[in-house]
Amino acid sequence: MARTDRLMRLMDRLRRLPAPVTATRLAAETGVSPRQLYRDIATLRAGGALIDGAAGLGYTLTEDPALPPQSFSRLEIEALRLAVESLAGVGDAELVQAGRDALARIVATLPERQARQALHAVMRCFLQTPDRPAPQVDLGLIRAACWDEQALRIDYADLAGQRTQRVIWPLGLSYSDRSLMLLAHCRLRMDYRVFHVNRIAAASPTGDSFRPHRVAMVRDFARTRGERGASAQR
Repeated sequence: MARTDRLMRLMDRLRRLPAPVTATRLAAETGVSPRQLYRDIATLRAGGALIDGAAGLGYTLTEDPALPPQSFSRLEIEALRLAVESLAGVGDAELVQAGRDALARIVATLPERQARQALHAVMRCFLQTPDRPAPQVDLGLIRAACWDEQALRIDYADLAGQRTQRVIWPLGLSYSDRSLMLLAHCRLRMDYRVFHVNRIAAASPTGDSFRPHRVAMVRDFARTRGERGASAQR
């Protein structure tokens, strides 16, 4: 795990877990050794976070300079809570947890009255677990390839069951309760394709970058799709 991600996870656990939190609990929650945990606590303190406590006593986060005070309207708070809850109906487990962690960090910066409102929101989402086939590949790898603009080599079975191996430039993921799709530029077909993620049998990075083409390509895909839709309506 990258150092920045590890420190963010530690701050998140300090905000969310009942204080004081023991070093043993924090080490288990963040997946590091106790010795590394003590070093990470020291790093956060050096960065300005006020963390009370010590080894054997537990730790309490009393002030986080990375989270300035925020204020939201009651409706904005409800909207954030509803958006995060709705992820359970379309997203994978990692994405759902990321949404919950982000909301917890936001709530931690709210004044006490607004924090109570966030905990007792009246707008709720009762969507069930996504009713779609589970992916065969690591979604984290695909997300990282999209973010980092890195080409992937995939083993794909189309709707007719025909298997092909191809290199793609992954541009973005589309979530719904029925399907999870990957928009990419297929280097085999030299055209845009939308792949069913559950039909990708294997995926691996090629080490080749297509930066900085992603934004322009997504814009081009949207324009092309719009033109095709307009032609079909004539």
